[in-house]
Amino acid sequence: MVVAITISEPSTLAMLSFASKAGGVGGCSFPVGVLFLLFNSVTPLCHRFYGVEFMTKSNTLRFVLPIVVLIGFLSLWYLISYTNLFPAYALPSPGDVLNSFQEELLSGRLVNDIIASLWRVAVGFSIASLLGIPAGLWLGQKLNARHAFVPMLNFFRFLSPLAWIPFAILWFHIGDKPAIFLIFMATFFPLALATMVAVASIPSIYFRVAQDYDYKGVELLTKVTFPAVLPQIITALRVSYGISWVVIVAAEMVGCQDGLGYGIWEARNGLRLDSAVCYMIVIGLLGMGIDRLLAQLTKLRGVRWGYER
Repeated sequence: MVVAITISEPSTLAMLSFASKAGGVGGCSFPVGVLFLLFNSVTPLCHRFYGVEFMTKSNTLRFVLPIVVLIGFLSLWYLISYTNLFPAYALPSPGDVLNSFQEELLSGRLVNDIIASLWRVAVGFSIASLLGIPAGLWLGQKLNARHAFVPMLNFFRFLSPLAWIPFAILWFHIGDKPAIFLIFMATFFPLALATMVAVASIPSIYFRVAQDYDYKGVELLTKVTFPAVLPQIITALRVSYGISWVVIVAAEMVGCQDGLGYGIWEARNGLRLDSAVCYMIVIGLLGMGIDRLLAQLTKLRGVRWGYER
């Protein structure tokens, strides 16, 4: 019996034929080349009809390479600790850091510090976003306003937020308020300027078409301006969030009695660098995790066009 399989795809056009003989189990004989062609031809059909996704080489590398780098980094760290290239009090070993992580987690201090830091970042970053994005939308549409306010906005943008620490402590004392104020000062100006530049860069054809449809005021903002700049705003939010996460650590070292930054400061005072490294790892993992959550906004239907290549 001769069976002919014809598969037509945009990237694949193959005519496969194989012969099988009846009689006996395993009587069919398939050349290796035919099997290879069969697999490569059936794969697009699986994608089309069954939704089965096969991991490509690029996807495999995307998953494997970070793991390889991580394993290499941990191996180098262990080797340096094992050979005593640095004394234990100067560079704790991976085992010491793991024990410190378990100790901090069981005592409940680490969880409390994580909650405190996340709360301060959420409040400060939310206030900066609620004020900075509308300010940027307004400045982007007003040329005279840009001429008036951009120099001052740039001045404060280049001013390190840590320079405000003495004022934050004097104005708001010790607690959450100084840290929230510092996060606001660190993220408001970049957000406002990034939004302003995005609005000012909208092609004029968009607004000419909006005039034909008689879009004005809120309707123009919601149907033309804001959708046009939303991809850039999401990118600015991700960058500003990274700034706020850096600032909160420094702010908690001075003006707070809890939080991840305070935990590092306390570990430094107690010469517990294993605990400090533990807190550093948590800070990095939380930052990466929340950044990935913000990155999911780029997959929304209304903004996906801004990230397609």
